[in-house]
Amino acid sequence: MKDNRRNAILEIIQQMPVETQDELQRQLSLRGFEVTQATVSRDIRALRLVKRHTQSGRSCYTTSDPSVGGNSRFYAVFSGAVEEIDYASNIVVFKCGAGMANAVCASIDDEKWDDLVGTLAGDDTIFCLMRNETAAKNLAERLNTLR
Repeated sequence: MKDNRRNAILEIIQQMPVETQDELQRQLSLRGFEVTQATVSRDIRALRLVKRHTQSGRSCYTTSDPSVGGNSRFYAVFSGAVEEIDYASNIVVFKCGAGMANAVCASIDDEKWDDLVGTLAGDDTIFCLMRNETAAKNLAERLNTLR
């Protein structure tokens, strides 16, 4: 039953934007799964779901992107704080909300990406020094798809 419910959760978040646990609970109920909010919360943790901002500015549940790494902490911090990503030469620049750059920078450091040489954070900006321009471009493109 648990596996069926969790598969249903994955289907739901792929089919429609889900912003809250209550909304997810209602969608599960429509599919025959009568669960408590606590169960939904446990399933979200077990499935490593994170909230990401959509282009319309809504914050919706989605799965972690394994092509970037598997760290749900990174996605949680990243999706809530990063507003812009760009690169020039071998440097990727992240623009964050005020006071958020250190948290995002620490989560980037935890990812230990192969082509990342080092990071530097200010209050709302992060510089990531990459090994070459191709690595910088690839990182910026991958992370821009998550925003």
